[in-house]
Amino acid sequence: MKTAFFSAVIAAALLVPSYAQDPGRIQARKENQQDRIAQGVGSGQLTSGETANLERKETNLNREIRSDRKANGGTLTGQEKRQVNRQQNRLSRNIYRDKHNGRTQPK
Repeated sequence: MKTAFFSAVIAAALLVPSYAQDPGRIQARKENQQDRIAQGVGSGQLTSGETANLERKETNLNREIRSDRKANGGTLTGQEKRQVNRQQNRLSRNIYRDKHNGRTQPK
């Protein structure tokens, strides 16, 4: 029983990285992170400075993705997909930290 469980966990772990690199997944994560930023602004969890910083980082990442796709005929290489995934992970952590750091936007 335990062996089957661990086998399933390992199989799932091997599938996740390829799923996370799918171009549709990149767009979905981008939209999700924008929604998280908007929710933080709406609730007052993000200050204007934090919001500006997160939006700037998101804009730079989007610009980099666009540039990489343009250079490769509309697609991203495997290495570029992994890099984008790492950058999106980093941005996600930044969103979380900024939303939960105790600073709030005055109402």
